[in-house]
Amino acid sequence: MDLKIRKEEENDYPFVFDLIENAFHEEAMSDHQEQYLVDRLRQSASFREELSIVAEKEGKIVGYVLLTEINIINSQNQSFISLALAPIAVLPAYQKQGIAGALMHAAHEKAKELGYGSIVILGHADYYPRFGYRLAKEFGIRLPFDVPDENCFVIELFEGALKHINGTVVYPAEFG
Repeated sequence: MDLKIRKEEENDYPFVFDLIENAFHEEAMSDHQEQYLVDRLRQSASFREELSIVAEKEGKIVGYVLLTEINIINSQNQSFISLALAPIAVLPAYQKQGIAGALMHAAHEKAKELGYGSIVILGHADYYPRFGYRLAKEFGIRLPFDVPDENCFVIELFEGALKHINGTVVYPAEFG
């Protein structure tokens, strides 16, 4: 597969907007607003341009992933920085070709390189564990809204990254 993974550039924004809209068009568990979320997150203090990543095939952007800074607040009101993976999207015609996995791997590596220790995601129960994600409740981490435990995941980017971290995820206001 001739796939190039790279940092998103500003001139990619319209293509990424359309890609996300198309990728989530048929998704039943979506509010179909993910492309607008990305636009808002790019303007937020939680945005790290190095963690906004595209996949190109034959010069066409076919996939996208964004990691955004979040906080995990424990019962003593201590705050720990983590990342949220949202969204990850691949154009329908390019799905089931390993592109999402390649994007996820690249995002994990870049996050580790930048010194982050963990990533939180709300997603499909049968998909994310294959990439090393574990149920967030195993770490005592909760999302700030009512969702089934089997859809809340976290990954440690290095052994023990979450050893003394637990609490509730606080998303940037742009998540809504």
